[in-house]
Amino acid sequence: MDNLRGIALMVAAMAGFALEDMFVKFAAQRLPVGQILVILGTGGAMLFAALALRRGQRLWGRALLSRPVLLRNAGEVIATSGFVTAVALTPLSSVSAIIQATPLAVTLGAALFLHEPVGWRRWSAIVAGFAGVLLIVRPGLEGFEPASLFAVQAVFGLALRDLATRATPRSVGSLQLATWAFAILVPLGAVMVVFAGGPVPVGGADAGRLAAALLFGVLGYYAIVEAMRGGEIAAIIPFRYSRLVFGMGLGILVFGERPDALTYGGAALIIASGLYTFWRERALSLARAQR
Repeated sequence: MDNLRGIALMVAAMAGFALEDMFVKFAAQRLPVGQILVILGTGGAMLFAALALRRGQRLWGRALLSRPVLLRNAGEVIATSGFVTAVALTPLSSVSAIIQATPLAVTLGAALFLHEPVGWRRWSAIVAGFAGVLLIVRPGLEGFEPASLFAVQAVFGLALRDLATRATPRSVGSLQLATWAFAILVPLGAVMVVFAGGPVPVGGADAGRLAAALLFGVLGYYAIVEAMRGGEIAAIIPFRYSRLVFGMGLGILVFGERPDALTYGGAALIIASGLYTFWRERALSLARAQR
């Protein structure tokens, strides 16, 4: 039952994130990306700060200035600015597919910067996964969209965030990290708004869309945390890829997108590579534990 509950929560989290992306894309049809970052950053920081205070956690401490936390926040800035820009300018189905390469980028970063051992099988999976990204982005070909590189930027930003999280001091709580991850988006968005020519008046419809995006994002965050607390990780983690199904479905049904064969093929290659990498890492962990 724990596994079924964990799987259901993981799928619900991915659906929440996909709906968040949809509402952001709607809002980006009229509002500049920087302004969206300011609004989401302010709202998210206030929500997570309230949750932290309710649980008796401090919002500030010297550990928040440690190198891992600063690197994590830098990764969050790189990832969120790239992702929101990609959602605004490119098809949602393509962004949803490219972002699935994040676990492969984490494995790549762990091998290059943390000197974790990675055998030829996982290296092959990493190469195959990024070949899938190239099939979707297709640089140099007729269907190339330069703005799709913002999604690739998001992948590497998320990898930096996840790698830095591993070294984050235990004294820093997850709600503290979430609060400052959102807060750091506010000055970034403000700078982007200035360069975009200034803010745009936010109408009732835009406010509603951004409120919905924030709501689904927070619910997705809560669901994924709860999913990882119960059940076996090996049974739950593969269902993270359900986000691609939701993202592509919304792109097709809501925005009238029509992914081509290269996009579908690239997405399949990314998912297959990610699942194989996860399976291989788990097999190696079990083998080490039995020695």
